[in-house]
Amino acid sequence: MLNPAGRTGYSSDHDAFRDSLRRFMAREYLPYLDQWEAEGIIPRSFWLAAGEAGLICPNVPEEYGGPGLDFRFNAVTDEEFGYLGSIPGICLQSDITAEYFVAYGSDEQKRQYLPRMVTGEIVTAIAMTEPGAGSDLQGIRTTAKRDGDHYIINGSKTYITNGQHADLVIVVARTAPDGGSKGTSLILVEADRTGFKRGRNLDKIGCHSADTSELFFEDVCVPTTNLLGPEHAGFACLMNQLPQERLAVAIYAQTAAQGAFDQAVTFAKDRSAFGKTVFDFQNTRFTLADLQSRLQVGWAHLDWAIARLVEGKLTAAEASAAKLWHTETQWLIVDAALQLHGGAGYMNEYPIARMWRDARVQRIYGGTSEIMKEIIGRSL
Repeated sequence: MLNPAGRTGYSSDHDAFRDSLRRFMAREYLPYLDQWEAEGIIPRSFWLAAGEAGLICPNVPEEYGGPGLDFRFNAVTDEEFGYLGSIPGICLQSDITAEYFVAYGSDEQKRQYLPRMVTGEIVTAIAMTEPGAGSDLQGIRTTAKRDGDHYIINGSKTYITNGQHADLVIVVARTAPDGGSKGTSLILVEADRTGFKRGRNLDKIGCHSADTSELFFEDVCVPTTNLLGPEHAGFACLMNQLPQERLAVAIYAQTAAQGAFDQAVTFAKDRSAFGKTVFDFQNTRFTLADLQSRLQVGWAHLDWAIARLVEGKLTAAEASAAKLWHTETQWLIVDAALQLHGGAGYMNEYPIARMWRDARVQRIYGGTSEIMKEIIGRSL
C-alpha cells in the first residue's frame, strides 16, 4: 500500500478521498485486473461504478454536475492506480479531456456533456496523434473544412486511449490549410456520426487493459457548434493544457516506481540464495539504497510540482522537466526491480513483469523524452 505519510499539500479531505478510493479499488478493480488485462479492455460497468463512487472528473464545477474539487484529488487517484502499475481510462477523462471542456467549452457543451462524464455514462477520448504526426502536433493532417454551418472532417488518428469505448472524441483537426500552428482547431465528434469508424483494439507491448485504437473520419459532418474553443486556436489550447497532462504522467511514473521498488524489497527479503536471503547481499542493499534515494528526491519534487499546478504557476518547461525526470527514473527503478527478482521477474504471474512492460510507454506518450528535452532547452 502506498504510504502518503509526510507528504505536503494534502489535507484530511484528500486523505478521506484516498481511503474511499482504496475501498473502491479493492472491491471493483483489483479482483478483475488480470481478467481485463487478458481481454484487452475494461468494461463499461467499471466506468459506471467509478462514476457512482464519485471518482471521475473531480475538477468539474458543481454547476455542471461535478464536485468542484482541485487537482490534488486527481493526483490522489493517479497515485493509487499508479502504485499498482496500472492506470484506467477514467484517469485520462479526469486529468485531460474534462479540463478541455471546463476551460474552452461553451455553457451548452458543458451542460450537455460534463454531468454524464462525471457519472461515467459518457466516455471521452482526445485524438491528437496520427500515423505521420506524433509529438509534433503541427504536423496534423486531419482536416475539418467548413461548409456553411458544418465542418466536414477527413483523416485518421492512431494510438487513441479509450478509443474502443469513446462516445465522444475531441479531434485535433486542421481548419486553415496554411495556418501552421494557428491553423488547427478542436472539434467534438460523437461516435454515432456517419463516417466515423473505429479500427481494431491495438496490440501493445503493455498497458493491455487500456483500450487503444485507430480512429477514421470519412466525410464526417458535424455542426460548427461542435467547435471546442476558438477556431484556429487548437494548438494554443493544447499547449495550455499539456502541463497538467504531463504532470499527471509524472505522478503515475513516481508512484509506479515506488510500487516496483516495494515489490523488489519484499521479494528480496523472502527469496533465499546461497544460504541467505537476496536482501542480505551487499549488492542488493546498495542497489535498493540508490533507488530509495531517487524515490525520496522524486517525492519532494512531485509535491512541489503539484503545488505549482494548483496555484496556476507550473510552466510548460517545468511540467516537461517533471515528465522527463520521473518517467526516466521510473524506467530505471522498474528495470532494476525486475532484475532483483531474477528469473521470477520475467514471469507474468509476478506483478513486476506487468509493471515493467507498462513502464516503457511512459517515455513516449504525452510527448517523448526527446521532445521534453527540446521544450526545456528552448526555455533556457
